[in-house]
Amino acid sequence: MMLTRRAALLGLAAAAPLGAFRLPSNPDVVVVGAGSAGIAAALTLQAQGKSVVIVEAMDRIGGRAFTDTSTFGVPFDVGCAWLHKSNDNPYTDYARTNGFRLQAHEYDLERVWLGREPTQAHLVNEAEEAMSETIAGAEADVPASTLVDLSDPIAEAAGDYLGALDMAVDLDELSTLDYASTDDLEPNLLCAEGFGSIVHHRGRSLPVRLNTPVRHIRWDGPGVTVETDAGSIRAGAVIVTASTGVLAGGGIRFTPDLPVATQEAAADIPMGMLAKIPLLRDQRFGLESFTDVLLARRGRRDLYFLSFPFDTDLMVGFVGGDLGWELSAAGEDAAVDFATQGLVEMFGSDAASAVVKGGLTRWASNPWTRGAYAAVTPGRHGAREALARPVGDRIFFAGEALAGGLVQTCGGAFRSGEAAAQAVSALVRT
Repeated sequence: MMLTRRAALLGLAAAAPLGAFRLPSNPDVVVVGAGSAGIAAALTLQAQGKSVVIVEAMDRIGGRAFTDTSTFGVPFDVGCAWLHKSNDNPYTDYARTNGFRLQAHEYDLERVWLGREPTQAHLVNEAEEAMSETIAGAEADVPASTLVDLSDPIAEAAGDYLGALDMAVDLDELSTLDYASTDDLEPNLLCAEGFGSIVHHRGRSLPVRLNTPVRHIRWDGPGVTVETDAGSIRAGAVIVTASTGVLAGGGIRFTPDLPVATQEAAADIPMGMLAKIPLLRDQRFGLESFTDVLLARRGRRDLYFLSFPFDTDLMVGFVGGDLGWELSAAGEDAAVDFATQGLVEMFGSDAASAVVKGGLTRWASNPWTRGAYAAVTPGRHGAREALARPVGDRIFFAGEALAGGLVQTCGGAFRSGEAAAQAVSALVRT
């Protein structure tokens, strides 16, 4: 498993042995989750003079922003990697101010194979751009697959790149109106130290209680009572940044039950899957650092590689949508074999022996995420707005699923946390 223990680096939690940080009895606000949204919410509340505590189920902060430096000996982003819309991203200036090394990198394809045959990458890029315009121009909320013809191999590759490998769902599960509401994510940046390292740095001094899952939130009296494995906390309000997979799956119980509209909204924004299969290689087969490669196979079996970022020896494979779920269920060995075979199809049999070590990200089986990032079910475009509505002026929701035009992004999650905290501050007295 790639998730390594980094709790010793966590701000307040690092100042004393893990678990020694006692839960306060009655802060103004409890934040559930120490990912990007939770960090932003806590920082915003503190700046406005509110007392706050974050309770986090995992043994580290960052949520789905996590940089693993031990498995391959170089920084590897297990979760989000690109700083999307970097000219309007809340992490860009922070990263530069704090000495992180950023590199511009868009993900237009540069090398493409259709099966074992190389083809001109610009054909797939152009088809993907045209498909994006068609889907974004839809007037009704229908599956994106109903608007495009995927019978041609180039079109099928473009559809997989747009859907499974970008939105984390195949086109038959992508809402046209939800897709149309997303922002253009260019320009994009990558970070040499890893995006997860930036997020961790930003939240390092916050009051976080790790290894403390929230099991139950009661709002049947004044304020809220947040029940955790370490005890209960009473507060004026709670900001819940748990994924929609956790919410829809009953990972947190509420008393009284959440309104039906809220429950349905969470269920209507299921988690998609984007899994990474990093391969450590001792040969490069003529690929330069940062080369974007796509192996397109018929039957939605596509595999994308970001090649040797920052001149490391990693080729980071990506699979998404149904294939991402399938390989996640099959396990690391099967996923590494799948990616290695992809290299053989592109570069010949010698490519297999060049793989020194491989891995698989495990967001599918992580009980605190239950997927990679959220995508609205076709026909349920209003679900994000419905989930964002506060419940009883005491329960607020935030996260990448509620990030407006920046849904599915770490920067969007941060903005969502800020917005939730601003709403709380207007209602909760210090």
